Amino acid sequence: MAETENTTTTEKLSPVEGIKTASRYLRGTIGEELKTESDHFGKDDLQLLKFHGTYQQDDREARGGTTESGKSEKAYSFMVRSRIPAGIMTSAQLIAHLDLCDQIGNTTLKVTTRQGLQLHGILKSNLRECIRRINDVQLSTLSACGDVNRNVMACPAPYQDKIRPEIQKLAYDLAMHLAPRTKAYYELWLQDPETGTETLEGGSNEEYEPIYGKVYLPRKFKTAIALPEDNCTDVYTNCLGYITVVRDGELVGYNVIVGGGLGVTPSAKKTFPRLASRMAFVTKEQAVAVGEAVVKVQRDFGYRDDRKRARLKYLVHDKGVEWYRAKVEEYYGSKLADCTPDDVHEHNDHIGWDEQGDGRWFYGFNVENGRLYDNENRAWKSALRDICSEINPEIRLTAHQSILFCNIEDKDRAKLSNLIKKRGLPLSEEISTVRRWSIACVALPTCGLAITESERILPSVIDEMEKVLTELGLDQEKFTVRMTGCPNGCARPYNADIAYVGKAKGKYTVFVGGTRIGNRLAFIFKDMVPLENIVTCLRPLFEAFKKDQQNDESFGDFCNRLGLDQLLALTNTAATGE
Repeated sequence: MAETENTTTTEKLSPVEGIKTASRYLRGTIGEELKTESDHFGKDDLQLLKFHGTYQQDDREARGGTTESGKSEKAYSFMVRSRIPAGIMTSAQLIAHLDLCDQIGNTTLKVTTRQGLQLHGILKSNLRECIRRINDVQLSTLSACGDVNRNVMACPAPYQDKIRPEIQKLAYDLAMHLAPRTKAYYELWLQDPETGTETLEGGSNEEYEPIYGKVYLPRKFKTAIALPEDNCTDVYTNCLGYITVVRDGELVGYNVIVGGGLGVTPSAKKTFPRLASRMAFVTKEQAVAVGEAVVKVQRDFGYRDDRKRARLKYLVHDKGVEWYRAKVEEYYGSKLADCTPDDVHEHNDHIGWDEQGDGRWFYGFNVENGRLYDNENRAWKSALRDICSEINPEIRLTAHQSILFCNIEDKDRAKLSNLIKKRGLPLSEEISTVRRWSIACVALPTCGLAITESERILPSVIDEMEKVLTELGLDQEKFTVRMTGCPNGCARPYNADIAYVGKAKGKYTVFVGGTRIGNRLAFIFKDMVPLENIVTCLRPLFEAFKKDQQNDESFGDFCNRLGLDQLLALTNTAATGE
């Protein structure tokens, strides 16, 4: 098909579309602003900075005095996110991030729910140095954020089978193929601002984007790859997903799914979470080209008038997956086969010791909520430095915000465990099941969308849940617990067994009924629950689950089977003592 660009016409485009159109392929006035003494950027450049992998933030707890208008002076800094396909990196690359967080960040590092790393507290004056140093170790921040395809997720486990290395390579191939081609990234961050000399080679000299066009995508775009027996990437929550199809031990292709996404604006009824729809089967050879076609259809038909409904999920919901498949086939240039029956049915978080299949081991290290820091009790960063310098494992990040130490020789297993314990950290084997399966977004104080606490408060919520579950004899049950500081859903709450979603100051919406394998949406159990009651309100459900669990059903399956009315009745009965 002859390439078209942004063929959708609307009466009124959102303001961000105008910013992208006038940006000169993501340049804007970022270069000029970097030369000023100001500690922040103007609003137009804020939209463009996302494409380069950084968000301007305001630490609400570090604000100063008041302005002439009476408002608090904002404490500006920047979050910088690295793009790491399939979460695969080296020890040296991880140490480089630890150095950055100590030297020019806020001394903490965050493992994200999409297998990336985030630095926080970067000042504008250090932004160029930060991005350059990430590129110095052969990583990038380009397209880690913004209206483009973001970090491509894949199972990071280093099993030496015939499947995982192939899907990890596909994650890398998709990430590179769908990355923006603009030279702007290299001009702004990797050239000497005085001489114009590049410190690293890269980028295209051509002033066009063969995949994205002049205005890129209507909204962010997320891609993941999963196996039926291991949906550790939560593939159904993505705009584009690939589920492996294996025959006789050989990877033959993928079932492609489209239209997932969890972000919600509560005040806008037109927004909602959605799991992806199964679209078509593709061979290994077709996978990248079909992915490009999926992106181009969203580029040309996605909604550019309303950013609240600009994600791919709304287009698939409105037009139907058959319409979308027909367009993808048109852009790809040929018909596609129907999906095979293969679908996700299990989830492995890869925590603890496991054999790789080549005589070596890997260890899944649980990092609570993904936050790496050092204090008088626990020294996550020091432990990582010890392990990386003394053992030099390959590092792989999981979608559950944890770390895999890979290629460990048998003789080094005890050494690795001792290095962890030496810094006051628990081994993964010592983590409770409920804590192991919990994740949280950053939320307060730096996320501009946060309404409530999430990352900082979830550990104490889990403390309370551990007590209840242990008392009821449910401490070995596996179910996902996710917390977010707002309804935007960055920690994937809407398909979890249990989720706490920030709704108002100190209050949460409690969701139940999702699944650990991520193929069913949860439903609202109670709304506007004060923080101090969010575990208490679930106790009657846990008690009923203990009594009436059928076979090996999970807590999410139990809640889904009973439905909202029966669950509320259980709560009312517990409250009245009847």
